[in-house]
Amino acid sequence: MIYASYYSSGYRTASGERFNPNGYTAAHRSLPFGTRLQVTNPRTGRSIVVRINDRGPFVRGRSLDLARGAAFAIGMRGTAPVRIAVLGHGEGAVAARTTPVQATSWYADQARVSQTHAANSWSNASAAHWPKVGGNLGRVLTASTPIQSTWRD
Repeated sequence: MIYASYYSSGYRTASGERFNPNGYTAAHRSLPFGTRLQVTNPRTGRSIVVRINDRGPFVRGRSLDLARGAAFAIGMRGTAPVRIAVLGHGEGAVAARTTPVQATSWYADQARVSQTHAANSWSNASAAHWPKVGGNLGRVLTASTPIQSTWRD
């Protein structure tokens, strides 16, 4: 059993995504981005499937940081022991769940992003991840300076 905590602040994750505090995502120090984990709270018996998209926790004794929405879904408040099971590695991982998980808008968004990655087109991927920029991400990045992109992010 490992110890997990939750976090609800931040703007960007280590994978470059926008942080959603109500999402079913998590931070781990070494698992690859996109890895799916089934996290179970043994006290309540509830479990969810989360996706690794950030790095952390940076506190001794903790192995997993859940987004606030994921932690609250399993009835976790503060730091608590949890059981985890790795369901798959990478973006192509299929999340085979043993317990039903309530569908949220996150799953619909994730299916759209996965379809975009399957097309393997940089312009489609940039349009999906950066809707303000659309398919012109390369042009915008070359035209901006590091200070400008820091202010705009």
